[in-house]
Amino acid sequence: MSESPARPAPSHTERTVGSTTVVTLSGEVDLAARLSLAPRLDVLTAGPRPDLVLDLRPVAFIDCAGLGLLCRARNRVAARGGRLRLVSDNASFRRILRSTGLGGVFVLLPEFGAAPATAPGSRRGPVVPAGQG
Repeated sequence: MSESPARPAPSHTERTVGSTTVVTLSGEVDLAARLSLAPRLDVLTAGPRPDLVLDLRPVAFIDCAGLGLLCRARNRVAARGGRLRLVSDNASFRRILRSTGLGGVFVLLPEFGAAPATAPGSRRGPVVPAGQG
C-alpha cells in the first residue's frame, strides 16, 4: 500500500490591530483544523463585543468542517454583539460561500488594512504564533 503525502498541519497566527484581533489561518481548514482551532476561536469570541478578523488568504483548502468553524465563530460573535470579518481574495472561496447559501452571511473583504478606521492612533501589534505570548 502506498503512503499518501503528508498534509501541511493547519496553523494560525494572531495579532492585534487596535481593538481588533486578526487571526491568519493557513494550510487546510478541515476537520483537523476545526479540532485544533475551535478552542482558540472560542476564547477569542468569549468576551463582550468581540472584534475578529479571520484572514483566509493563505488557506489552500476549506471543507464543510472548515465552513462550520467559520459559522460557529460568526454565531458566537453575533450573540455577543461583536463583529466578524473574513479576508479572502479567492474567487473559488466566494463561489463556495454562494453555493452553500453562505454568500450573504459573512462580511468578506479582499484585504485588511493596517488599522481599522474606528481605532484612530492604534498601532499594529506583533504577529504571535498560536499558543505563544
